[in-house]
Amino acid sequence: MLYRVYQDLAKFLKKKKALILYGARQVGTTTLLENFLKTSDFKYKLESGDNIRVKDILGSQDFARILEYISGYELFAVDEAQEIPGIGKALKIIIDQSPDIYLIATGSSSFELSQEVGEPLTGRKRVLVLFPLSQRELLHHYNKFELRERLENFLIYGSYPEVLSTENNREKIEILKEIVESYLLKDILKLDKVRSPNVLMKLLKLLAFQVGSEVSMNELAMNVKVDVKTIARYLDLLEKSFVIIRLGGFSKNLRKEVVSMGKYYFLDNGIRNAVISQFNPLEDRNDTGALFENFVIMERQKKHEYENFYGSHYFWRTYGGQEIDLVEEIDGKLSGFEIKWSPKKKVKIPGDWAASYEGAGFNVINRENYLDFLL
Repeated sequence: MLYRVYQDLAKFLKKKKALILYGARQVGTTTLLENFLKTSDFKYKLESGDNIRVKDILGSQDFARILEYISGYELFAVDEAQEIPGIGKALKIIIDQSPDIYLIATGSSSFELSQEVGEPLTGRKRVLVLFPLSQRELLHHYNKFELRERLENFLIYGSYPEVLSTENNREKIEILKEIVESYLLKDILKLDKVRSPNVLMKLLKLLAFQVGSEVSMNELAMNVKVDVKTIARYLDLLEKSFVIIRLGGFSKNLRKEVVSMGKYYFLDNGIRNAVISQFNPLEDRNDTGALFENFVIMERQKKHEYENFYGSHYFWRTYGGQEIDLVEEIDGKLSGFEIKWSPKKKVKIPGDWAASYEGAGFNVINRENYLDFLL
């Protein structure tokens, strides 16, 4: 069984608060919940939001029905909770009327579940986000040397649990294709205003070819043949459903620094490569630098999420062409990181960065020192 950073969910449980566990589809939220319950001492009831009867009871807002349904249990858990209309109100009823019971709800889509639980559970929830496997989690299975040996594998096939559980590359590809074709856009396409999977896939392909580069929404709109507002909405939905993340431009000098465009990265390298059907070894690719940059930035995001670092992430570029791949602002302190695949490439601190942000850090991350940065 693969180690997960949240596998002891008991330490996150608190009475009068629901534990909400989010994650992209297939990252293992259901497995994590089931494994925890099997090894816990709680008298628990586990249900699925896909169950029609569960939808009827929890969606009824009927105090008596809901409380009778969960009576006698120490812990009530509902998987795929985003499938239940009004789940936030149902959880609020349980918290208010039966305060001694522990609650867990998992959801594969943040924008659906967060809209349902946000207002009803204000002050009554703890939220955890689960990603594909992080290097920190994999350190429980491999030492640093072995992680470095597998770096090419992570860059090409990513870190989804099912992908990491097979050694056969052909099977890895089939798993990733299945995730993209059957799960990746499932939640988004349920929305009434999103009717074209072809448009979404075309948009994702364009983003996949522009990893590490600034993206113009006007260019995306022109290539996909929809308006800019639609592109902006689709990008927002793809972010909220754990497919991509956006880095904005950092600036405290608007005349010199670029802030109008963003960079987009995929939450998983394997998904990025599946979108464009490219699984060639690194020696046969021309995008190794982009793959490494995507990998490092996402692993850093996982590290900060799991270690409760509260800060912001950006890229930095001037109109004169000076740039830094990743800028972190944590507790008022600025740090810049340039991400380069080759350790032989010498990189100097950009002059405008040093002049404008005295005291800010600057480091180069490459394939020799990346684990120190991520672990």
